[in-house]
Amino acid sequence: MKQAILGLDIGGTGIAGGVLVDGQLTDVRHIPTPAHESQEVVLETLADFITSYLHHDLIGIGVGIPGLVDVENGIVLNLSNIPSFQHVLLRDFLVARFTKPVYINNDANCFALGVQKYGVGRPYKNLVGITLGTGVGGGIVINGHLYSGVHSAAGEWCSAPYLDKDFEYYCSGKFFKYEYNSKPKTLAKEALSGDPVAIKAFEEYGSHLGELIKNILYALAPEAIVLGGSIRKTYPLFKKSMMQSLAGFRYPTVIQKLKIHLSELDETAIHGAVALVEDEPMSIPAEK
Repeated sequence: MKQAILGLDIGGTGIAGGVLVDGQLTDVRHIPTPAHESQEVVLETLADFITSYLHHDLIGIGVGIPGLVDVENGIVLNLSNIPSFQHVLLRDFLVARFTKPVYINNDANCFALGVQKYGVGRPYKNLVGITLGTGVGGGIVINGHLYSGVHSAAGEWCSAPYLDKDFEYYCSGKFFKYEYNSKPKTLAKEALSGDPVAIKAFEEYGSHLGELIKNILYALAPEAIVLGGSIRKTYPLFKKSMMQSLAGFRYPTVIQKLKIHLSELDETAIHGAVALVEDEPMSIPAEK
């Protein structure tokens, strides 16, 4: 039996899993998340799901969650959209149950690591991954390794103040919802049909995203930015205005070197969770 790594992505609506065998992601499955049940029910649901993968020769388990994580101790501090999943000693629970190494991190961090290990980010040692969806997430890879920061909070540009709100408001689906009373997918269809209001929406969105990327460049100046999440599929509609915004960056040579890619992985979150097991994390001292 070939050795395998199990990757799990725990979200508010669903839990996804898959195993990496010989560099290929296989046995990908999805189950609903019992989001409004007790912590014990959520943990047992997760344990049952992992048990269904034990016919593989698992050498480790990686878990990505949409929230803050005490990476060193494997504690989920909070998990978006699952009220009961606060301060959960998840690694201790899984190690006790399955006696396998377990690594846990924020899902946006997993995305960045996943695209660097298995996707379009492979040529780059230093990159930033940005997920564009209902919210905005960011992950940082430095010298080929994930940098998580304290409680996996590195890369949380979404919460940085911007204009009258924050970057998440202007660079996620919230922008289309609250400014145009619509969804990105709906507006994209209208824009492609020539609707001037929809076209303007994506032009504005691209400008805001360009400002976010400029902030990232001032801090990190990575070799590449990889865009993920559902909104990336509308890239042709906002690329021009995004690049116009980036043209105002103070250091032109940085822009000339920068590569911007769209993630091509269908199961990026699972790839990223798997990558946690293979990565040698850039650790920080444990808090006292």
